[in-house]
Amino acid sequence: MSAPSSEVTGAWRDGDPVGRRRFVEVGDLPLERGGTLPGVRLAYETWGALNPARDNAVLVLHAMSGDSHATGAAGPGHPSPGWWRGVVGPGLAIDTDRWFVVCPNALGGCQGSTGPSTPAPDGRAWGSRWPGITIRDQVAAEAVLADALGVPSWAAAVGGSMGGMRALEWSLCRPDRVDRVVVLCAGAEASADQVATCRVQIDAIRADPNWHDGDYYAQPTGPVVGLAVARRIAHLTYRSAAEIDTRFGRAGTRGGDPLVEGFAVESWLEHTAATLVNRFDAGSYVALTEAMNTHDIGRGRGGAAAAVGRMRARATIAGVGSDRLYPLHQQTRLAELLGVPLHVIDSRRGHDGFLVETDQVGAILERALG
Repeated sequence: MSAPSSEVTGAWRDGDPVGRRRFVEVGDLPLERGGTLPGVRLAYETWGALNPARDNAVLVLHAMSGDSHATGAAGPGHPSPGWWRGVVGPGLAIDTDRWFVVCPNALGGCQGSTGPSTPAPDGRAWGSRWPGITIRDQVAAEAVLADALGVPSWAAAVGGSMGGMRALEWSLCRPDRVDRVVVLCAGAEASADQVATCRVQIDAIRADPNWHDGDYYAQPTGPVVGLAVARRIAHLTYRSAAEIDTRFGRAGTRGGDPLVEGFAVESWLEHTAATLVNRFDAGSYVALTEAMNTHDIGRGRGGAAAAVGRMRARATIAGVGSDRLYPLHQQTRLAELLGVPLHVIDSRRGHDGFLVETDQVGAILERALG
C-alpha cells in the first residue's frame, strides 16, 4: 500500500485571482471501509492568494450535485456561473481579496475528480467496481490537496448540505488543521428519513434498464431516465411545500387548463431533471448519495456528543427554517452539542436557501470569518 502523494498538475500559481480547474494526484487512498482506491485524482479551483504566513486559506465545500466551480463565468464543464457566486468573490462574504479560497470537486464526483466514470488501472471505467466511500474518505483526499497547496491549516472550512458534512468531518478528522468551521443545512448524522429518501433515488437509477449494474459507460445510452426520476424526487426535497404551492398552484404549463396542458409544476420538474442529466453522471449520483448516507460524526467516536469534544475549531451552525430535507431540528441539536448559537436563514426556498439567500448567508459568514 503506497502513501498518498501530492503532485499538483495544471497552471496554478500564487495570486491567480480566477478559478480555473486544476488537478492534484492524490495517489493510492486507504478507505474507511477497507481496501485502497488507487490513482486518486482531485479537481479543484482557487481564487485569491496564499499569504506568506499561509494562514488565510478558506476551504469551500460543495453540495452533492455541485463541483469545484464555486464562482466565475460559465465555461467548458460549467454550464452556468458558479454555484456560490453571490458569496465568494472580491468584496463578498468570502472575500477573495483577503482569503485564498480553495474549492475541490469531491471524491466520487464527475467534474474532474476520481469517480465511477473515471478509468480504473485497467483503463476501463470503474463502474460497478467502484468501492463504497464515506465522507471521511473525501476529507482524507482533500487533506492531500491541502498538503500539495502548502496549506498547513484552514482559516475556515465552509460548506452546505454534503459540503457541511465534509466541513464537520474536517474539524473532527483533522482537528489541528481547521481554525473555524461553518456548517450550513447539515446535521451530526444522516437520519433514517434522509437515508430512505436517498435510497428511493438510488433505486430509481438502478431500475433503469440502461444502468447495466453500473457498467453503462461503453453503452450507447446511460440510465438517463432513472437519473431524471431521482433528480425530480430530490428537487422536491430541496424546496419547501409552501414555495411550490405558491409558485405553481394548479396552473397549467402554458397558463391554461391543466387538464389539457398538464400542470406547470410537472414541467418545472422535467426542466430541473433535464438540466442535471446534461451535466451529471448517474454513477456519481449513486456514489455520492451513498456517501451522504454514511454521515455520522459519532461513528467510532463514542457517539456525537463525545465526537464534538475533539473539535478545536470555532463553530458556526446555520439552517433554513423551511428545510424539509435537513430540517432545522438537526442543526439545533448540533448547535446544542457544540454549545454555540444557531443561525436561522429565513427563506421559503427550503434546503436550497443556503444557495440562494446570499445576503443572509453572507452576513453569517462575515461574522464567522471576522
